[in-house]
Amino acid sequence: VQLVESGGGLVQAGGSLRLPCAASGIFSISNMGWYRQAPGKQRELVGVISSGGSTNYADSVKGRFTISRDIAKNTVYLQMNSLKPEDTAVYYCKMVGTTSVYWGQGTQVTVSS
Repeated sequence: VQLVESGGGLVQAGGSLRLPCAASGIFSISNMGWYRQAPGKQRELVGVISSGGSTNYADSVKGRFTISRDIAKNTVYLQMNSLKPEDTAVYYCKMVGTTSVYWGQGTQVTVSS
């Protein structure tokens, strides 16, 4: 089982990034989600997408971030627009399988002012 995130990096405020997270070895994935953890803070929910495609987002990212999924590729995406310095964090994807929950290794996103 492996979750591989990519797409992180350094971007100026107002810019955009797209983070993909591809899963291998996981079957019957239900919910997929993105979380983030800033230095000195707890990990927090960014947003989730259900198996039916419905989404929920943290208030802090509503209207700026969009989660989508490609079921055939077992991949979830996080499109981040209008980035702010306070979005700086390590971003983790999470997938819920039949009996287990899986996390990616994280990808750093840094937004400069």
